[in-house]
Amino acid sequence: MASVLSSTATKSASLIRGRRRSEDEVYVAAVPLRATKGPAKLAMAAAYSLNLWELQHFIVILKPPSSHEPLVFDFQPQDPEDIFVALAALSGRQIPGVVLVRRMKKLPTRRCWFIGHSRGDDAVDVAHKFNQNWQTGLRIGSHDCRNYTNGLVEHLTGEKCVLEQLRRKQVHLEK
Repeated sequence: MASVLSSTATKSASLIRGRRRSEDEVYVAAVPLRATKGPAKLAMAAAYSLNLWELQHFIVILKPPSSHEPLVFDFQPQDPEDIFVALAALSGRQIPGVVLVRRMKKLPTRRCWFIGHSRGDDAVDVAHKFNQNWQTGLRIGSHDCRNYTNGLVEHLTGEKCVLEQLRRKQVHLEK
């Protein structure tokens, strides 16, 4: 797992803000987009395998110190496997979205990056409050999983445009 900020920079940023650093760890992960069975699902799996950044789904993962099971925070279409929803989304129309929160057994071992520690005392509560205010009309490219991930990470850590930072690091590492 890569880190966007070094632990020294994270600690310094926390001290500058005048807040106690939380022990809640914040991660971002890229996972394959869900699609209908058949050619669409094969195309999404291939895009993920080829590491095509634009065709990956991004999620935020919180790992509170009090729990061994990380929490996933996710914004996606209500029915991501419906072909008509996919066509509407790809044509630029707004579709119904949903914010999901679920537990996972352990952190992903691939395409998962440690971002830093949450600025507040209860990152899970902060994330739930963020979700309550998140508009669920999904529009690819302007209000999708990337916007959600960037927004939630900024709300939790103060780190802006985290996906752009990760993408630049990834391109740099591939050269």
